[in-house]
Amino acid sequence: MRIINCKVNHITDPIGYELGKPVFSWTVCDAKGKNAVASRLTVRKAGQTLVDTGWTELNNLCACPDIELSPRTRYTWQVSVKSDAGEEALSGVNLFETSRMGESWTGKWIGCDDSDSRLPIFSKDFAPKKPVASARLYICGLGTYEASINGIRVSDEYMTPYCNNYNAWVQYQTYDVTDLISKTSTISVLLGNGWYKSRFGGDTKKPPFYGDSWKLLCDLVLTYSDGSEEIIGTDENWMVTRSNIYFSGIYDGEQVDDTLLPINAIQAQITLPPKGVLTPRLSTPVRIRKEISPELIITPAGETVLDMHQNMTGIFRMRIDEPKGAVIHLQFGEILQKGNFYRDNLRSAKAEYIYVSDGKQHVIQPKFTFYGFRYVKVEGVRALKPEDFTALVLYSEIPRTGWLSTGNPLVNQLIHNAEWGQLGNFLDVPTDCPQRDERLGWTGDAQVFAPTACYQRDCAAFYTKYLHDLYEEQKLSGGEVPVVVPSFDLNKGSSTAWGDAACVIPWTVYEFTGDKSILENQFASMRGWVDFLERLENDNHSWRNHFHFGDWLALDCPKAAKGFVGATDRAFIALTYFRYSALLTSKAAAVIGDTQAQEHYKKLADSILEEIRKEYFTPTGRCAVPTQTAYLLTLRHGLSTDPARIKKDLADKLTSNEDMLETGFVGTPLLCEELTGAGYADKAFKLLLNEEYPGWLYAVKMGATTIWERWNSVLPDGSISDTGMNSLNHYSYGSIVHWLYQDVAGIAPLSPGFTKAKLEPHVNQVLGSVKARFESVSGEWRAEWSLINGKELTYTCAVPFGCTASLSLPGMEPKNLDSGEYTFTCILPEAEENKNRAVSTPFN
Repeated sequence: MRIINCKVNHITDPIGYELGKPVFSWTVCDAKGKNAVASRLTVRKAGQTLVDTGWTELNNLCACPDIELSPRTRYTWQVSVKSDAGEEALSGVNLFETSRMGESWTGKWIGCDDSDSRLPIFSKDFAPKKPVASARLYICGLGTYEASINGIRVSDEYMTPYCNNYNAWVQYQTYDVTDLISKTSTISVLLGNGWYKSRFGGDTKKPPFYGDSWKLLCDLVLTYSDGSEEIIGTDENWMVTRSNIYFSGIYDGEQVDDTLLPINAIQAQITLPPKGVLTPRLSTPVRIRKEISPELIITPAGETVLDMHQNMTGIFRMRIDEPKGAVIHLQFGEILQKGNFYRDNLRSAKAEYIYVSDGKQHVIQPKFTFYGFRYVKVEGVRALKPEDFTALVLYSEIPRTGWLSTGNPLVNQLIHNAEWGQLGNFLDVPTDCPQRDERLGWTGDAQVFAPTACYQRDCAAFYTKYLHDLYEEQKLSGGEVPVVVPSFDLNKGSSTAWGDAACVIPWTVYEFTGDKSILENQFASMRGWVDFLERLENDNHSWRNHFHFGDWLALDCPKAAKGFVGATDRAFIALTYFRYSALLTSKAAAVIGDTQAQEHYKKLADSILEEIRKEYFTPTGRCAVPTQTAYLLTLRHGLSTDPARIKKDLADKLTSNEDMLETGFVGTPLLCEELTGAGYADKAFKLLLNEEYPGWLYAVKMGATTIWERWNSVLPDGSISDTGMNSLNHYSYGSIVHWLYQDVAGIAPLSPGFTKAKLEPHVNQVLGSVKARFESVSGEWRAEWSLINGKELTYTCAVPFGCTASLSLPGMEPKNLDSGEYTFTCILPEAEENKNRAVSTPFN
């Protein structure tokens, strides 16, 4: 028996994070026993035991017993578990280290002359007075920063201090730099523009929204062997010079000129602090996670282009050796057109890198930007070799938790595309796209994809930061949630299904983790959003009549909607989501023990349901909004008094459309799930396996390596369908993967944190087989099935230690399973076999 995945606040060994009341979690594996009979948690500081729960009943996710944490302090912790088989295991020593908490800073905010576009380098020489026992760097630099000590980067993170509403809060990071300190040392910090100080946001022609001047604050705390401390803080005695980076921006890339002459260092200036409150970090680290080697191709137009064979987000590393004054120009794009380099769908984003050579050999790499790309056009290199270029994939710390494959290669590519869509758009903020002049944290995209995201990756800490930023936005607008978070200058108010991210995402994280602290932390945000909706709706139905994106990009849109807003009545969607958010807020209140709020929001949800039925349903339960999405919403949220009728209406609606989908951002995530629940899994599989437009596999057949924004982002002849709004890395429609995990592999939570799950696979001959593995916070769930001759089913599953499952297989009585591995073989009942065959016709 072993104890693994030990985390605090869903982070391994966090240093300098905003911790609140720490939540400890761990997983037991390789046990002979099935359950824990006792567990023991100990927390220590400098060898002194602060917490010892003794042997008791502990969940494998528990809040820390009352303990007063001190600032800038390292704590260690261990957990022990005894099983019902007499085993006992002790975890390794884990740690967490607190931030400055409420301490005042020695350093002052410093800056420089902002009229010079060359990025500044601030520095300070120092010599420790005594032997150094430990050293910590507490730092924030705006727009972005890269800190080094004695020429060595203090961290392998990129784009710090990350992206948030800098007018509300500004993150600082903590780094252990003990090993970098020498007898004489120099700390230097290069500042970039980043999201704070470059062209970014809703109106890309406006100046930077949050700030127009560089700012740096840091305290380097040296703790000597005798216990004394020395703090080297930023002040006017720091020096500043200029780098050779003369342009840097999120949308437009970077420009570097190594022929520029050095600039003499001058003293830094004391400057005003940013508007936001200085806060310990919540963002998980953005690092280089993968490296990709390209293929070199020459296009019909004679261009030199590198192909990564994968649409991705990140930067690059490139070896160059060109004459002095030579200009190397790299441009980034997602697709070729007629075999040639193409980038018009990036709109105004230049997405380029320009380098002027000083005649020496160099390895060039961008500092403060990132690109969304598959292809790179290279100019100015005399004899480019593909091995001289490496693509560097960047995304936040979101450890992998899900592995899923089928017997169908096209479906496997679809799963791959959804995974890479998440990786490409989880760079600190869950964005809509990573390449064009947008890259914003659209709340609607984030909430519809959240369940898929949580199957594929551990997103708890990632979403914690995003939801914190969302609430900070709400505080500025009476509870209203903007359509993008952080909002920047996109002053478009809110919309149904977008603003409801305030309730949907916290509840999704709770369902996946069982950690009620996410609900405790976000409850004010959840109720603030619902209260905002209630105020508007009570004001002459202002919410239902508010602007809404509706079923965005649905294919049943009226001509007047110009291809954007689907036919489903937007007020119907608004009221449905209003009720949904009220219900989630009521459920959250129940979890955190707020009985009064639970009852209030439940009554509100009931009254909204009455209004929906009065406005949109006949007395016999027929829905007056006859669209695929309306039927899906009705089934998901129990809106009709006659659900059997709605199930049939949905099936008939699909049949009348030749079993082709018409749904957009609101309806598509529900489509296959609700069809399966309604007893029409055959139609769900037919939708999944359709290789023609509109369908998921159409993009796969067209060579997609990520999820597209539109069902037909690329036309059958290979030409891009539109340049105004057409991303080839847009994860929303990747929400189909949630259905693949939950209903096809058949691993669905019956209790928060997957301590109990429903194992109920839905089989299909075209898929042939499915293999799924999900590392929940409670342990690893596995489910695997395969079909022989279309009717003999072999099913294997694994239930983690301390967990139970409810198993349902075709033709078998339901079973309750406890921890262990199981294999079952059964013959599909004739009706099930016929249904399976009915959907197994190849789609050509």
